[in-house]
Amino acid sequence: MTIKIFVLAKNVFQEVIRDRILYIIGFYALILAVAFRALPEFAAATEDKIFLDFGMAAMNAIALIVTIFVGTGLVNKEIEKRTILVLIAKPVSRSEIIVGKYLGLSAVVAVMIATMTAIYLLFLQFGNITHPTVSILIAAIFLFLQLSLITAVAIAFGVFTASLVATILTFAVYLMGNITQDLVQLGRLSRNVGIERLTQGLFLVLPDLSRLDLKNQAVYGLQALPETTALIINAGYSLLYSAMLLAIAIFVFSRREF
Repeated sequence: MTIKIFVLAKNVFQEVIRDRILYIIGFYALILAVAFRALPEFAAATEDKIFLDFGMAAMNAIALIVTIFVGTGLVNKEIEKRTILVLIAKPVSRSEIIVGKYLGLSAVVAVMIATMTAIYLLFLQFGNITHPTVSILIAAIFLFLQLSLITAVAIAFGVFTASLVATILTFAVYLMGNITQDLVQLGRLSRNVGIERLTQGLFLVLPDLSRLDLKNQAVYGLQALPETTALIINAGYSLLYSAMLLAIAIFVFSRREF
């Protein structure tokens, strides 16, 4: 990584911190505290299981919202405010701008997930809730990989569409990316050649985010997780797909006139 990319990534990281995005971590701790106190009143026999599910789901939702809303504005905000003219006038390439912003936001996401995971585990420990620590940590790592991929999606849309449109499209990719395998099955069940080709096309184009979603498996323990080889392949898939999206973003951004 060049010094220029490191400086850009550092600036993005500091800018997001200054925007108090990480104060959302406090909100996460607050809703866990509320759930910890309230669940025994509504689920007398299953509160531990529900809290395990709730903690992972809330972590995913909060980190996803931050990733999409910040990611789609990283480049688009510079373009709309015309500050991009100052940036591209400096001795830094457009590819370095894209990569630097991606790494900066990915670092923020990593800090968020690491901190929220620590808070989550502290609540589980404090409540004497039986939990598979290793499994939860693996799920948190794959949540980071999933959101890093979504960061690349958000940046790719953000370089050529308005922030609102980019946000909607990124949410759509996330939602459909989690059900791509179900779409293929739906196409086969329809027995319609056109629908089957459409669903297969979507499966090939959209990222298969279900491969990186280990929340449910984490709740049930390490034995429910994929084998080590499958985990490595899925992690490589995430990195490769992110690199492809960044290449597309760089290609589009390099040909934009300001």
